Amino acid sequence: MSNSSDHRLDAPATSRNRDPILRILRDILPAQGKVLEIASGSGQHVIHFARHLPALVFQPSDPMASARSSIVAWMETGSSANILPPLDLDVRQAPWPVQDVAAILCINMIHISPWHATQSLMLEAGRLLPTGAPLYLYGPFRTADEPLAPSNAAFDSDLRNRNADWGIRNLEAVAELAASTGLMLDTVVPMPANNLSVILRRSSRN
Repeated sequence: MSNSSDHRLDAPATSRNRDPILRILRDILPAQGKVLEIASGSGQHVIHFARHLPALVFQPSDPMASARSSIVAWMETGSSANILPPLDLDVRQAPWPVQDVAAILCINMIHISPWHATQSLMLEAGRLLPTGAPLYLYGPFRTADEPLAPSNAAFDSDLRNRNADWGIRNLEAVAELAASTGLMLDTVVPMPANNLSVILRRSSRN
């Protein structure tokens, strides 16, 4: 029988950004509850966060079978008592197969997906999150007051050459879309390598 660790994927950027992201998450996540991660990819982020935030329960997800196999394989290499089995979840297919979510993480997805994936993300996050709960976004963004860094401009060009529906999104457009679903922009934190942490929170429901 083959060892499930053979299915582990390795995303090198994870080892560089996981601790800066964790520092933000320590400040914004609730003390307890279920944290849904959208587009978990290799699973290395959720493994790291769960290890350092043991009072929370993490729900990874990804639409790709290879990613879900990687998540399971990484879970089997260490303590994963507070990680649920990964969900087969395509952000564009509503309703999502999950309930009772206290926070949502979405790292490095919206620039490597069509805009309607971001629209679906906001709609479902707005539906699922309780008042005050965070939706955390991480990745490169365009902002009105600052030109793209040369590395991000080159990255954006590469993304659009690979798929015309991809590309670095305008932060103001993302915030406007989020607001239409009841998610208000709370905080924007500059991160290493010209990325941003963007924290949105569910406004009160009338």
